[in-house]
Amino acid sequence: MKTAKVYVIPSLLGESSPERVLPTYNLDIIRELNHFVVENEKSARRFIKTILPEKVQSELKIEILNKHTDDQEIPKLLKPLKDGESIGIISEAGMPGIADPGARLVWAAHQNKTPVIPLIGPSSIFLALAASGFNGQSFSFHGYLPIDKRERRQALSRLENKSQKEGSAEIFMETPYRNNKFLEDIKQTLSKNTRLCVACDITLESEMIYSGTIQQWNSMQVDLHKRPAIFILQA
Repeated sequence: MKTAKVYVIPSLLGESSPERVLPTYNLDIIRELNHFVVENEKSARRFIKTILPEKVQSELKIEILNKHTDDQEIPKLLKPLKDGESIGIISEAGMPGIADPGARLVWAAHQNKTPVIPLIGPSSIFLALAASGFNGQSFSFHGYLPIDKRERRQALSRLENKSQKEGSAEIFMETPYRNNKFLEDIKQTLSKNTRLCVACDITLESEMIYSGTIQQWNSMQVDLHKRPAIFILQA
């Protein structure tokens, strides 16, 4: 009997061609799987239908793992492994386990001595960093910064100071509909010589990635409204 595995399956970052970002090997793996643990069932089913329209949706056995899932529920999600059935983890977008609750299932799989196989595919965080021209040897990802304007500016100043001391790239994000206000706060808070990269709509036809100093950003007009984006600063 084949050894059951947990596959970490990257999904699309938006309405892009699967052939552009996913190797055919991923499709071969997904074609053989019926058990999936996903962050969002609707988006996971849409993803599978997009890349494998012939796969029968009614045969998919899907469990949910999101930020609301209790830790006690995690072992139950691994039950198919006991029957020799492999499991695929799918995030709502991009790579599971990176800024994603799928990491909890991956840890449980390791504790279960189950092989974990990461598949190749898009991760907005690492694609943005690779395209930024910033320090790829020392970097930190901070997720979402505070919503409160004063606290957010304080957080930006702390990250700028950290970057100044360590020479590091500091990565963060915002809810897409708040991107424009967030960019204005960044420009008003950081020093004019601090560098900023904004990478939005990564892998999509509308992709925009630009790195420049805050002084250069102040001379630009861009609209980031409702466009998924990654922000990176380096002092």
